[in-house]
Amino acid sequence: MGDGFWRLALRQTAGRGRLGRAWQDGAGNFMGSTAVTLRQGDPHAGSLALVAGLAVVRAVAPYVRAAGPAFLKWPNDVMVDGAKLAGILLERQGDAIVVGIGVNLARAPDLADRRTCALADIGELPDLGAFAERLAEEFAGQLAMWRGFGLAALITRWLTAAHPVGTPLTVTDASSGKISGSFAGLDEAGALRLAMADGTTRIIHAGDVHLA
Repeated sequence: MGDGFWRLALRQTAGRGRLGRAWQDGAGNFMGSTAVTLRQGDPHAGSLALVAGLAVVRAVAPYVRAAGPAFLKWPNDVMVDGAKLAGILLERQGDAIVVGIGVNLARAPDLADRRTCALADIGELPDLGAFAERLAEEFAGQLAMWRGFGLAALITRWLTAAHPVGTPLTVTDASSGKISGSFAGLDEAGALRLAMADGTTRIIHAGDVHLA
């Protein structure tokens, strides 16, 4: 799978999500991946999660108008009305980053720890092939801007598509356990800035983020 090409799955039997989660079959949903070969001078590889998130938000926008706009939750979730519509997983293979994207088109998985939604439940169900083409175009455009204008411009674009600054968040990670605060944007590397009740700001590089 070279740059610019996508691989789509119609069924999954061993899908994976973030933090080792199992991911369900997803028949009727978009399940696709593409590879980005890293070049000298590219922003850091992890920021491709922000690129992919922006591409998905733009791709689903025409289908969710009745339910309110889709928005981004750090680091890699696309949400509608507080429910998860899509997720992104990055894996490195040598000099390439494989970007895996799942979008709930026809149905949403039943998860114990978070609300989920599907486009079929909140708006128009797109044709799978047409949606795949739209997402590939959006990803190519965001990737070109990532390379052409850099990380700072990407973060600015990402923040315009995210939930507002001040949104209450809860973050769980292996080292700190569960901490709560409010969204204070991203730092210059794309890490989450979490404003704490005592006036300090925590920088979150990895963790499971929930809307509080």
